[in-house]
Amino acid sequence: QVQLVESGGGLVQAGGSLRLSCVASGISFSGNAIGWYRQAPGKQRELVAAISSGGSNSVKGRFTISRDNTKNTVYLQINSLKPEDTGVYYCNTAGTYSSGRYYPSAFWGQGTQVTVSS
Repeated sequence: QVQLVESGGGLVQAGGSLRLSCVASGISFSGNAIGWYRQAPGKQRELVAAISSGGSNSVKGRFTISRDNTKNTVYLQINSLKPEDTGVYYCNTAGTYSSGRYYPSAFWGQGTQVTVSS
């Protein structure tokens, strides 16, 4: 079955950086787009970055997304962290990437918590 495992979250001071990882298994990783989502406390999950199977990507603000198909891993780099970046970060795969937009599938990881202190 499809499994996604996120890691790399933690407690960080404002202005710092984090690199989150999402490792996929049970799926043809290189042939699928990946999306990273953030769910802040009390808010809906929102897309922050996505990357197609071919490497095209779309990101919001201070996020950078990349993928290493040899490791079945997608990364989310977040620089100049702000308290409003606090939330649980999830990855999703096998969705549809089209014209810079990503439409998620039912395959989600368990999430990794990012907490930014001011």
